[in-house]
Amino acid sequence: MGARGIRRTMEDNIMDIIIYTILIVVFVMTVYPFYYSVVISFNHGIDASRGGIYFWPRVFSLDNYKAVFSNHELLTGFGITISRTVVGTFATLLFTGLFAYSLANNQLIFRTTYITLLIIAMYFSGGLIPYFILIKKLHLMNSFLVYIIPLLLNAFYTIIMMSFFRELPQELKESAKMDGASDMRIFFSIVIPISAPVFATVALFAGVEHWNSWLDAAFFVTDKDLKTISFMLMELINKANLTAVQGADAERAATYAAQTFTAETIRMATMIVVVIPIICVYPFLQRYFVKGIMVGSIKG
Repeated sequence: MGARGIRRTMEDNIMDIIIYTILIVVFVMTVYPFYYSVVISFNHGIDASRGGIYFWPRVFSLDNYKAVFSNHELLTGFGITISRTVVGTFATLLFTGLFAYSLANNQLIFRTTYITLLIIAMYFSGGLIPYFILIKKLHLMNSFLVYIIPLLLNAFYTIIMMSFFRELPQELKESAKMDGASDMRIFFSIVIPISAPVFATVALFAGVEHWNSWLDAAFFVTDKDLKTISFMLMELINKANLTAVQGADAERAATYAAQTFTAETIRMATMIVVVIPIICVYPFLQRYFVKGIMVGSIKG
């Protein structure tokens, strides 16, 4: 008998077994690679190169993380990444939110034209070289604003927010206008407080994009004081690979042999360093994230 007194058949039990089996397999396939990376990152590097490590570190060591954070430039990189993530996410929410709120108004002049251009920009790109020339012409090279301005508007975020705003009760806006409130006042005082789900959803998307981005630091920034942590970690991985490859040199070979980490363990440690902050933030936004995605896509 089921929870509501419904008699379960043999076919129901078999389907439950199949479904739960599939879910367990998918869960293991999804979680285990990350767990394995954590295990390797806490294992002695030279020992890890022997293989045979699957569930826990064979020789526990923190040397991989010490090697990652021994670079004095990493603290600066963390500061730049945190700053661009906080400022960039806030700026994206404000700019994209205002644009999406405008497009949600059917009385907007040239609304169809704006939406058409938005969709075209979402599917087609000018390419890296025109983009590089544009950034240079705007004098954004070697500037902190190169991390902020190009990401102010995102077509995907705009569509999600526009779909959400279109479902808001029109009576709220009409009553506010009758009281003399302007469109900006309505947006900041009424729309934003009741749109927490979609703003949280876009904030998570934009925050992850800013945190993980390293191509803009590689192409548009040469000042080391403006490099992001993601770029520095990629650079650290490349240096670790280079050290391993250049083992033919006697001095380098001796240095590498004395190390307790390898390129593989450094790679695992750097990945964990980048991923952990996002994992810590996601649980606080998960409730709004799921609701924002559902409302912004299904109702749209």
